[in-house]
Amino acid sequence: MFKLKNISHKYDGKTVLSLPEVDAAQGDHWLLLGNSGSGKTTLLHILAGLLNPTSGSVIIGDKDLAQLPKGELDRFRGKHIGIIFQQMHLLPTLTIRENLLMAPYMAGNPQDPARVAEVLESLDIADKASSYPQTLSFGQQQRAAIARAVMNNPTLILADEPTSALDDVSCEQVIQLLLDQATRYNATLLIATHDQRIKSHFEHQLDLDKISGEGA
Repeated sequence: MFKLKNISHKYDGKTVLSLPEVDAAQGDHWLLLGNSGSGKTTLLHILAGLLNPTSGSVIIGDKDLAQLPKGELDRFRGKHIGIIFQQMHLLPTLTIRENLLMAPYMAGNPQDPARVAEVLESLDIADKASSYPQTLSFGQQQRAAIARAVMNNPTLILADEPTSALDDVSCEQVIQLLLDQATRYNATLLIATHDQRIKSHFEHQLDLDKISGEGA
């Protein structure tokens, strides 16, 4: 579903990311491991088309992201990629329903309130549709951020450190939510983390620390 071909990236002349070829099939669940500074967030941003790599290519489905003009890339991202950032970026002046309706609007898709209700129900926060983000608990906000990420039936879901600030019980709940949602939509899931607690949930793992060590 996505292919990374000899990706590398530099900041201020220093290589912060260097990868051989990585090939993930549709519906695969991947874990991207590495300590802080290993390049996890950089790689997620490259996969999402938010950052151009210094060299190499990113192919999502049959699209080479480098070949898409900016406007087309933005629409492609909105339609096919769901992103869960470390900071949830829910708009505080909009209700949860309105936050979710922004996802299809930004992608140029029809806004469907029934779809909002369906997604919120699947994440057990249907009763929070008319609430504002600041009135929700941290866990409920996380669910809302996941809901927004899957609104457009993405083929690829990217999550950046979704469990780093959570206790063991909450960590397990969030991972199960992400796995369940990815399975529901047959989406390829890639979670970037340094959280060793969740390794057992993932058959496919990419450890940037080990790759860096091999290249040193």
